[in-house]
Amino acid sequence: MNKFTFNISLSVLNHLGRNLYRNFITVLGEAISNSWDADAKNVWIYIDRDKNYLIIKDDGQGMSSDDFQNKFLKIGYSKRKDGVDKTESQRPFIGRKGIGKLALLSCAKRIHIISKTKDTDFVGGIIDNRDLDNAIDDDLTPQQYPLEDIDLDLFKSMKEGFEKGTIIYFEDINDGIRNRIEYIRKLVALFFRFSLIDDSFKIYLNDDPITLNELNDLSLSTQFVWQINSINDPYLKDKISATNEHIKQYNKVESPLQISGFIASVEKPSFLKIKQTTETVTVDLYVNGRLREKDLLKHIPSTRVVESYLYGQIHFNLLDGDTDRFTSSREGVISDDPLFKTFLEELNRIVQNLMKDWDDWRRKLNQDGDPEDARITRKERKSRELFNTVVDDIVPPQSSANRSHVDEWVNSLSDDAQFNLSSYAECFVSENLLRKFIKHKNLRLSDEAQAKLIEYKQKEQNAKNIANISFEIRHNADDLLFFSMDDLANFVDKPVDQQKQPGISRDAKVYKPVRDAVAHTAILTPTAKQSLNTTYENIKARVKKLLE
Repeated sequence: MNKFTFNISLSVLNHLGRNLYRNFITVLGEAISNSWDADAKNVWIYIDRDKNYLIIKDDGQGMSSDDFQNKFLKIGYSKRKDGVDKTESQRPFIGRKGIGKLALLSCAKRIHIISKTKDTDFVGGIIDNRDLDNAIDDDLTPQQYPLEDIDLDLFKSMKEGFEKGTIIYFEDINDGIRNRIEYIRKLVALFFRFSLIDDSFKIYLNDDPITLNELNDLSLSTQFVWQINSINDPYLKDKISATNEHIKQYNKVESPLQISGFIASVEKPSFLKIKQTTETVTVDLYVNGRLREKDLLKHIPSTRVVESYLYGQIHFNLLDGDTDRFTSSREGVISDDPLFKTFLEELNRIVQNLMKDWDDWRRKLNQDGDPEDARITRKERKSRELFNTVVDDIVPPQSSANRSHVDEWVNSLSDDAQFNLSSYAECFVSENLLRKFIKHKNLRLSDEAQAKLIEYKQKEQNAKNIANISFEIRHNADDLLFFSMDDLANFVDKPVDQQKQPGISRDAKVYKPVRDAVAHTAILTPTAKQSLNTTYENIKARVKKLLE
């Protein structure tokens, strides 16, 4: 009987993911991850946007002829077979399924690959994706599509002194290289944190090392930091530690999960946007140093304003276990995975507590906090926001010699300003509503009120004469504008028995002196504040009843 075997069409390559990755950065990430898995100490990236090519060179273990054919070109080959999950130098493997290379090797028209181990010569080949497309259209098998022979002269300058490693030349990148070099440097620094596991791993772009200095704009815009469990992260230590002057608050958060990292907030949401790009920094998930899920907060959606200020990096290496929890595109985690769901529940707990800190700390800095935080009333929050707005217009710049003194003075006024501004607003609204009510009811002024009106008008005219003012101060000639709460109360709600019957006029007697102090921008005593609050609540209730 004949022996039968599977025969695979090259068209399966398209189904497995030749077009898996959507952008240049993720393709770059696949190449960097391959270098990491090869135990490279250095990765050199060369980009020429004008000539539309990319070269990636590493000093990893390299490949022999057998490795190149039976590992690199074997789609689906996994380094993790037989339970091995670390490299010879004990790095955790990043690759898993052996299909990520498909997208990597399909991102340009022609891809030239050479590699060598310490003990073997260069091997390699050329993948011409236009020819491969034709072979797929013709339903050829892999055996019917041999790679082109490599031209080592193309790598002449790059292979000098090259003992071991791999060089890949991507000729004529699909759709071109649209990203600016500065942008690529920032994203590589941000998204590839392999150095947290092995600090000997270095990445270079056009021969310049990529360091955390690429993120200085972001770090200097950072205001608050929450460190999660213990982590030795140079970004935390050198850029946004508690000792950095621009970091206003630094808090350590304990979690029972084996996670680590940080969440930070910037002073303004616009600071999370990477300059001259459409990219925004978010709270991201890393597994063994590689970005695995961008914008974790989308899994715990809310309308809280705090989220628009946050960024961070959470490391959860347990996700890279025996179970493959990552999506086919390798750009996310399978959403219904039980361990990932447990992680999201813990992240939600951390974020909910963090939001309270954020609101408290922002208000202490006289900056707008979280309007959804109900621990202070909406009226108090709006009063504080108005105070902050006024302060922003009047304080000197940070470079001013007096700025520190002014900041101290502003801080000392903030709580009183919050009270006084809301109290003034209450006075303004309640008294003007009473005026409109009196006018609507066509209530006539008493003889006593008429006498007071003449007195009030004369006082104002005398003051205008002294100030040499000839224009009108009040919006219109309405006589009621000259009367304050005590007078207005007598017009509309004066009880016959002042001792037994309720009425606004009774409260207005207590209200007036404290109200006048507020109008004269005085800072009130705690007793005066309590008296004003209590009295106003009575007045408000009576005014609401009148307006019904």
